[in-house]
Amino acid sequence: MMTYNPISTDWFKNMALFSISRSLVGKDTTPVPNGDMFTFMLQALLNGQSANASEASPTGNIVSGNASMVNMIKDYTHLVGSNVTAALDFTDSSGAKLDSVLKGKLAGMGASFMEAGRQYNINPNLLASIAMHETGNGSSRAASEKNNIAGMMGKNGLRSYDSVADSIFDMARNLRKNYLDKGFDTIAKIGGKYAPVGAANDPTGLNNNWVKGVNNFYYSLIS
Repeated sequence: MMTYNPISTDWFKNMALFSISRSLVGKDTTPVPNGDMFTFMLQALLNGQSANASEASPTGNIVSGNASMVNMIKDYTHLVGSNVTAALDFTDSSGAKLDSVLKGKLAGMGASFMEAGRQYNINPNLLASIAMHETGNGSSRAASEKNNIAGMMGKNGLRSYDSVADSIFDMARNLRKNYLDKGFDTIAKIGGKYAPVGAANDPTGLNNNWVKGVNNFYYSLIS
C-alpha cells in the first residue's frame, strides 16, 4: 500500500506510516487522493475506518489499532505543529462523553456543543476543546463573569453573553464563517489566526500554547 524510507531523518513519521498501514489492513482506503499519503492515512484512521482493527506488533504484542494510533497521531502533531487535517466537520459524537469531562461554567453543556456543531457543521469536540482551553475547563473569569467561553472579542474587549449557550453558538458561527469556510481546516491553521503568536492583546504569550492545548483536549475527547 505504501513505501517508507528506513534511513530517512524523519524517523517518527516513517514509524507512524508503518503502524497506521498495519491498522488499516483490509480497510477501504481507495481512492487515494493526490498529496501526502501520511495525511490521507491519518484522515482514514480518524474517520473510524480502523476502529475495530487490531494487529500483532513486530514484537508479538497485540495493540488496538484505534487507541494506539490516536496516541501516535497526538505525539506526531505536537512535533510538527499539528499541520494535519483532522475530521473537523460535524460527527454525531456523544454528548454524554462531553458532559463527563466538562467542568465549571461548561458543566452540562454537552448538548449545546452538539447542537451548535450540527447547525454549523463543526465537530462538537473541536468546539468543546477550544472552550476547555480558553477557559481552563470552565474556570476562567471571562466564563464566570461574561459567559464568554471562547475568548470572543468585541469593540470594547471581551464580549458578554446572556448565557454560555449563546457563547457556544457564536463561537461555532465564527469558526464556520471566518475559518473553516476560508480554508483554515486544521487546528494549527485555526490557531494561527484565532490566537496568533505575538499578538498585541497577548502580552504574556499565552497564544504560544493554544495549538498544543486545543490538540490535547481534542485528541483526549476522540480517543
